[in-house]
Amino acid sequence: IFSLVGKIRNTGLVEVPLGTKLSEVIYEIGGGSASNKKIKAVQTGGPSGGCIPASMFDISIDYNSLTKAGSIMGSGGMIVMDENTCMVDIAKYFMNFLKDESCGKCFTCRKGTQRMYEILDDISKGKAKLEDLDLLEELAIVVRDTSMCGLGQSAANPVLSTLRYFREEFERHIVDKRCDAFVCRDLVGAPCQAACPLGTEPWRYIAHIQNGNYKEAYRAIREPNPFPSVCGRVCHHPCEERCKAGQTGGDPIAIRALKRFITDRIDPSTFVPIRETWTDGEPPRVAVVGAGPAGLTTAHYLSLKGYKVTIFEAEVEAGGMLYCAIPTYRLPREVIKNEIDALIDDNIDLRCNTRLGTDFTVDSLFKDGFKAVLLALGAHKSRPLSLENEDVEGVYPSIDFLKAFNLRDENLAYGHVGVIGGGNSAIDAARTALRQKDIKSVSILYRRTRDEMPAFGEEIEAADQEGINIQTLVTPTRVISKDGRLTGVEFVRNELGDTDSSGRRRPVQIDGTEFVVELDTLIVAISEDAGVDAIGPAKSSGIEATKWNTVKVNSKTLLTNREGVFAAGDVVRGPNTVVEAIADGKKAAVMIDRYVRGEPLIQPAQPRLPRKYIPPVEIPEGEEPHEGRIETPRAPAEWRKRNFAEVEVSFSAQEAYRESCRCLRCDLEFTKPKEESVEKNAKDVATGADVK
Repeated sequence: IFSLVGKIRNTGLVEVPLGTKLSEVIYEIGGGSASNKKIKAVQTGGPSGGCIPASMFDISIDYNSLTKAGSIMGSGGMIVMDENTCMVDIAKYFMNFLKDESCGKCFTCRKGTQRMYEILDDISKGKAKLEDLDLLEELAIVVRDTSMCGLGQSAANPVLSTLRYFREEFERHIVDKRCDAFVCRDLVGAPCQAACPLGTEPWRYIAHIQNGNYKEAYRAIREPNPFPSVCGRVCHHPCEERCKAGQTGGDPIAIRALKRFITDRIDPSTFVPIRETWTDGEPPRVAVVGAGPAGLTTAHYLSLKGYKVTIFEAEVEAGGMLYCAIPTYRLPREVIKNEIDALIDDNIDLRCNTRLGTDFTVDSLFKDGFKAVLLALGAHKSRPLSLENEDVEGVYPSIDFLKAFNLRDENLAYGHVGVIGGGNSAIDAARTALRQKDIKSVSILYRRTRDEMPAFGEEIEAADQEGINIQTLVTPTRVISKDGRLTGVEFVRNELGDTDSSGRRRPVQIDGTEFVVELDTLIVAISEDAGVDAIGPAKSSGIEATKWNTVKVNSKTLLTNREGVFAAGDVVRGPNTVVEAIADGKKAAVMIDRYVRGEPLIQPAQPRLPRKYIPPVEIPEGEEPHEGRIETPRAPAEWRKRNFAEVEVSFSAQEAYRESCRCLRCDLEFTKPKEESVEKNAKDVATGADVK
C-alpha cells in the first residue's frame, strides 16, 4: 500500500502488487499531472528515500529495483513532483528533517547531515561553487558508509539521487544563479521579473501605474526591452504564469495588458537610451543578417555602444516574423513600424530585399571589412506533412500562406479551409483565412487533445468565439485531389495510448476509423525551421547546422564553429517566442562586443532581484481592490471576424488602476527599507534610486 500524494490528479492510498511499474501508478491510477506541467520525478520511501526521474518510470516497484535506482521502499510514501518542484529545495527540505532526527551517536551522521544541509542551503542561495557538488557527493557517501543505524545509512539518498539524476539543475543554481522552478527565494526575487527572459520588472511599472506616473512606467518597460509595444500585444507573458497572485487562490495580474496600456499612451521616440561613443579610432563594423526581433535587437544595442551596424534583410520589409507571419488583428503594422523606426539611427544601415547566398555571402562580409557577423535568419520554412499529393494546387505551407497575405495582400484561401496543426502558426493561419473572401468554413485539425495544443490559450479561445471548428485526435493520412486540385483530406481518428518520454500519452491511430474531410484549401502548420534556402548558404560558408535545420552554436556564447560568426533567435532555437528572440539579440550584442574587443566571451550571472524601492499606494478607506482579474476587452466576435482590425482593446485608465492595485508587490520583501535606515534612504526613496 502506497500513499500517493503531490502534483498528481488522484491522490490517496493505492494498493498494488509488487512488480507494478511506477508509470502505471502515476499515470493510470494517479491520472497524471494535476496541472499542465510535466511530471518531473517521484520520491519514494519517506524522508530517507530517493528521487526517481520521469525517464525511469518504467521500473518495477520492488525492493531491489528501488534500491538500484537510489531510493527505498521505506514507509510507502510516494510523492509526485512536476516542473514547479526544485530538486535542490527538495534535497534541502529532507536534509533539514534528517539532521534534526540524527541521534548524534555517530559523529559522521550528526555532523555530516548538518554540513550537507549547509551546502544545499548555499546552493539554493547562489552562494556555492561547482566544486561544492563534489564535496556534497563525497560527504553523502561517507555518511552512508560509516553510519551505524538505518537513518544514517539512508540519509544520503535524497542528496545522492538528486545529484545523480538532476545535476544540471544544481549547476544551474550555481553557475547561472537561476532556479527554474521559481522556488529558491534568493535566486527568484519577484517571480514576474525572474520569469521574464529580458529581466523586465513588471512590479516596477505596475507600481508606477498605481501612482499615475505613466512616463516612469514606460521607462521601466523600455529600459530592458526595445519592443515594448510589440510585447504588450504578442508576448507569451511567462510573468503571468509565475505571478504569486495567481498561485495563492486568485488570478494572475494582467501584466501584458498593463504593459499594452502604457505603451499605447507613450510614443517610443520619447525614450532616449544611454549611448556610448567609440573613442579608439574608427568604430568597428558588424553585419546582422535578418531584421527580425533578434537581429534588430542586436543592432540596436551594438549601436548604443558605438558600433556601425549593417542589417541585411531578405524580405521587402523589416520585422521578420512580426511583419511576415503575425496577423494585423493581433499586431498592427503601424505598431511594428513605429517601434523599428525608433531603433534605426545613424549607426544602423538597414538594407531590405538583400538575401544571403544570392546578394552576399558570409565570406564576402568579412572581405568587406565587417569584424563580426550575426546570423538571425529566423525560421521561415514550414515543414511538410510528407504525404502523397501534398504539392497539388490548394495546399499551402502556413508561413507561405501568411506571407502572401501580410506582404503581398494575396487571398489564397477560399471555400472550405482546413488547417493542420495546433500551434500559434495554425491559429494565425485559420483566423486569417476566416477573414479572407469567399470562405465557407474553417477547421483546425490536430492529432493530440485540445489541452495539449501548444498555441496560446487566449488565441484558441478567440478562434472558438469566431466560429472556427477545432477537431482533435485526428491524423491526416492522404491528400485527395482531382485534376491537380485539392478536393479533400483523409484522416484517421486517434486515441490516447501509453505515456511517452514527455509525460504525455501519445496518440495512437484507431484502425477502421478513416474519414474524409472535403476541402478547397489546406494549410499545413505543423512546425517551422530555417529551411535549406537559409541554412544552405550558411553551411556553404563552413557553418555547422543540426539535423533540425538550425545553426549549431555554443549556448553560452552564441558563437558558431566559425570564428567571428554568431547566431541567435529562431535559426538557433527553432520556432519560438518573440521575447526569447529579443533576449537572444541582447545576449548576442554583449558577446559580439566582447569578441571585437578581444575580451573573454563570458557574461557573469547575477540573480534578478528587485533593487528599487517604490512606496506602495495606500488605497483610500472604503475603496476595495478589484477581487478578480480584469480581462482584456475584445471586439465582438461577429464584427471582428469580418475584418483585420485589432481584436484586443487597451484598458481604460480606471481599469488599469484597479488591476494594478491587485498586485501583491513581491518586490517590497527585497527593497523596503528597514526602520533604522528610513531617514538615511529618504532621498533615494523619493527618486526611486537603488536602496543601499
